[in-house]
Amino acid sequence: MRFKDHFSDQAADYAKYRPNYPNELFAYLASLVLARECAWDCGTGSGQAAVALTEFFDRVIATDASEKQILSATKSARVEYRIAPAENSGLSSHSLDLIAVAQALHWFDLDAFYMEAKRVLKPEGALAVWCYGLLEIAPEIDAVINRFYREIVGPYWPPERKIIESRYQTIPFPFAELQPPQFAMKAHWSLAQLVGYLRTWSATRAFMVANRIDPIEEIISDLSAAWGKPDRERLINWPLSIRAGRVS
Repeated sequence: MRFKDHFSDQAADYAKYRPNYPNELFAYLASLVLARECAWDCGTGSGQAAVALTEFFDRVIATDASEKQILSATKSARVEYRIAPAENSGLSSHSLDLIAVAQALHWFDLDAFYMEAKRVLKPEGALAVWCYGLLEIAPEIDAVINRFYREIVGPYWPPERKIIESRYQTIPFPFAELQPPQFAMKAHWSLAQLVGYLRTWSATRAFMVANRIDPIEEIISDLSAAWGKPDRERLINWPLSIRAGRVS
């Protein structure tokens, strides 16, 4: 099966500009399982979740179907990176305590991935998947970003983006579901860091390929005016939507 690769061309920027998940999230995930011998970060991307999991698990395996993503991922002696699709991991059956999927589930063949997850999880092992949508900064800045998201690059989002917009609440989840607490990612960024992040969006990249121009140019004046001094660091907030469950 050929995977949909929306990020390999900007793998280095993806690693540089993507925010980090809160440590409290991974402490919660570790609390779901009876043992902490091995966790799988599936669709690892630039490896943020994989590295964070090493604080709580003896061994972390991180896979991605994109070779460029794996090559650009954050290096850690305790993370074993592998190139593999989510639906055919090559991992041993009933070998994992936890599977984590950070901002990647919407790219998977869900039925095939769920079968694979049930195969590789130990009895009572847990699966946790999460996503985040639009960031929140301040109303005047959010308005500019919302316009960019919906009107300028909106037509270039892949269909799977709808799954994120519904916060993973409309997809099947054939596990004994839990009710996670609320978490959010937070970062203090300058205007340049925000712009770098916006350029990692798959829709931004698709717009550039189709039109040979940078869509950021259409909002940079308004964004700069709303931001203020460009080197000013502002608090950025991304609420997370999490679904977690155990093998029933």
